[in-house]
Amino acid sequence: MITCRDLVDFLMDWHSGRLPASQKAEFERHLKGCPPCIDYLKTYEATVALGKAACCEEDASCEDVPEQLVKAILAARKAKPRP
Repeated sequence: MITCRDLVDFLMDWHSGRLPASQKAEFERHLKGCPPCIDYLKTYEATVALGKAACCEEDASCEDVPEQLVKAILAARKAKPRP
């Protein structure tokens, strides 16, 4: 069984469809029973959408947020001590 912290660690792979099937099933099982993680997922998806929108010009097409940037943000989040 995965924890809320595990869910955060697997979120990027789940969102991109790269999470292995067995982990995906556990991830989704946890998500169904954890309202705080559902809220976190919604904010994550909104953040990704806003980031993509901020990178677009009106007549340019959006490209995915660079994976290097996402990894750097997640690494920084992990490095930050939690209260």
